[in-house]
Amino acid sequence: MTGEVRDIDLLRIELGVIWRLDGRGRLPGPEDMVIGVAAGGLTAAVAAGVPDDLASRLLSLITPDTPAPPALSMPPDVLTACRALLGGDQVTVSGGPSYLVSPPVRADVAVDVLRSGSAEHVRLVRSLPRPASWEPDEWAELTSGTAGSPWAMVAEDGQVVSICHSARLTPLGAEAGTWTSPAHRGRGYAAATTSAWADQLPGVHLFYSTSADNHSSQRVAQRLRLRPLGWFWHLTA
Repeated sequence: MTGEVRDIDLLRIELGVIWRLDGRGRLPGPEDMVIGVAAGGLTAAVAAGVPDDLASRLLSLITPDTPAPPALSMPPDVLTACRALLGGDQVTVSGGPSYLVSPPVRADVAVDVLRSGSAEHVRLVRSLPRPASWEPDEWAELTSGTAGSPWAMVAEDGQVVSICHSARLTPLGAEAGTWTSPAHRGRGYAAATTSAWADQLPGVHLFYSTSADNHSSQRVAQRLRLRPLGWFWHLTA
């Protein structure tokens, strides 16, 4: 990657990475609309099931001149109008921050991290029991390399206790997906695996996002000194 890319353009890329927009730039759902806020402006997408005339009205409110709020976490002025068009009080609004991962990022945690790029590490992970929070088909896809690669994991006492994987991966970018066993949280394992995950994806825009109320996930971003990129607002009828 060369040249400077504006934050709003990066957030637009991340929106496409996370939601896998269709050929018309529409969301697959369940959200009816997603609004992204970054320095430099706003970006948005609406669901495939939203009628075309309503979609046009919603997206007309998000223009290149639409100003971003003073703070990324503040609701943009257009949020109220978009919610009203989608159904007012029947629409749930949620949101959360997005961060840019710019390798190398270092967790400064003394722990061995297994990586999908090592055949030895892959064999070891396959010999360990599946974490109970993972569905069998999802775990099989992850450990076989069918989906979710590259990944990084921490194992202790014969158990996988922390994972960072490619929750979404496209030619334009990758979104980190993290999980840590509740009994092993607070030890820096999520930061360690996220750091190792990022090292395996050179030349790709890397993103890490979470919800406003997931403070533990936000602490991982802070520990890695990830740069705040923007904020995603989800509108769901």
